[in-house]
Amino acid sequence: MNDPVFNNFTRARRGRKVPTVLTQEECKRLFDAMDGTYRLMTQLMYAAGLRLTELLRLRVQDVDLERRQLSIQFGKGGKSRYSMIPDKLVPLLTEHRERLRELYKRDREAGLPGVELPEALERKWPKAGEKFVWFWFWPSRNLMRDHCNGIVRRHHLLDVTFQKAIKEAVEKAGFDKRVSSHTLRHSFATHLLASGTGIRDVQDLLGHADISTTEIYLHTAKYAGVGIRSPFDVL
Repeated sequence: MNDPVFNNFTRARRGRKVPTVLTQEECKRLFDAMDGTYRLMTQLMYAAGLRLTELLRLRVQDVDLERRQLSIQFGKGGKSRYSMIPDKLVPLLTEHRERLRELYKRDREAGLPGVELPEALERKWPKAGEKFVWFWFWPSRNLMRDHCNGIVRRHHLLDVTFQKAIKEAVEKAGFDKRVSSHTLRHSFATHLLASGTGIRDVQDLLGHADISTTEIYLHTAKYAGVGIRSPFDVL
């Protein structure tokens, strides 16, 4: 039976949880607790504000070192966008790309199938996956079997593998807060806003459809104390 008192009742909207954010010094601590490819991946994830899937699915052609630009294809919601590559990472990314070229050559000499492509593209150009421009920027060390078609080929690094590397680095760095790979994206946005970057620019870099999603980082900058001096310091 309907109660007329509650006919116009509207459920309250759930508030967004304030995300965990690292200071810039804490980001450096995390990087220093890592080495090799995992360290470079973590640095790029923070430097460009990437989601984990966006980082792992980068192709060689998406990393334009000459223009210092990342092309993020098929991000959340199937949208694409651009982000930046910092000058400090260009030499390391260049060296990494040359190592990729050698791995790519060995795969081609071994006659391996090309890498997986977006479905529509693979139907239209089935051999495109054999081109270096489509090679994964963070390839897996071992070959894997595609569950859909049974093809054994090289895939991108698995998310669980990278997450494990982050977890080990967090423990090594001795953080007393919960830190995940996504914390780097939160930190990227917070540090940009604290440095004076406009919220619309940050929205574009993060690929948020709604600016209200970006606005949460205005609060994290305040809660984290970034750019704000406590009155206690002047007592």
